[in-house]
Amino acid sequence: MNADWRNQIFCEDALNGLARLPDASIDLLLADPPYGLGKDYGNDSDKMESAAYLEWMAQWIDAALPKLKANGSLYIFLTWRYSPEVFVLLKQRMTMMNEIIWDRRVPSMGGSVRKYSSVHDTIGFFVKAKDYYFDLDAIRIPYDAATKKARSRKIFEGAKWLELGFNPKDVWSVSRLHREHAEREEHPTQKPLEIIERMIKASCPPGGVVLDPFMGSGTTAVAAKRCGRDFVGFELNPDYCAMIEKRLSLHPNIAPAVALA
Repeated sequence: MNADWRNQIFCEDALNGLARLPDASIDLLLADPPYGLGKDYGNDSDKMESAAYLEWMAQWIDAALPKLKANGSLYIFLTWRYSPEVFVLLKQRMTMMNEIIWDRRVPSMGGSVRKYSSVHDTIGFFVKAKDYYFDLDAIRIPYDAATKKARSRKIFEGAKWLELGFNPKDVWSVSRLHREHAEREEHPTQKPLEIIERMIKASCPPGGVVLDPFMGSGTTAVAAKRCGRDFVGFELNPDYCAMIEKRLSLHPNIAPAVALA
């Protein structure tokens, strides 16, 4: 693969395409693979039995991790069904920094009557080395005026944390993209830009490269360019590839970049 792989979405199976990416060329690996829930992505990619699903997860992880730079990081979206097994798999290859809980703000309506309703996704944050890139200041959450006023005593003067904001915790309360949401595309598991942009700002340096092996609706590509980063990714469904091209074309200074394998 030549140098023009940056800012490209390749419409093909990631297991085929990853081999062509240069090793140690990626700053951040951001993965939102099928969850093993039987979702319809226009193919059978989410309809594997448990053993086959976990074997496939190990396959693409082993193909993707060599592409990370020495100080690179990985975020992976999962559910409770397979996160324990996948986390163990990744812990054998990387260092786990956080288990992040994404509270999807699902309203209290209906749900199962034989178990607790599932209203969150699990996100694993892993790094390759101790000197991994992480820019906390880029994702600090500002304090409101009342909090700043309450911390106006002499001992707080000039405190960086008070001026810039606090460190996001490991529970992220961000609404899922409901049908009427302005970001919403025709994709069953589209992630909000707010979440993806936080990951990119924190764990990919400006001008760096984000790899998404399962681009889906293209949120990672859009978020990367909005944040001043490059991207590369793969998507198996041609309809989703067309969706990504359209989304990229709607953002100023982001050229459509979808390539056939």
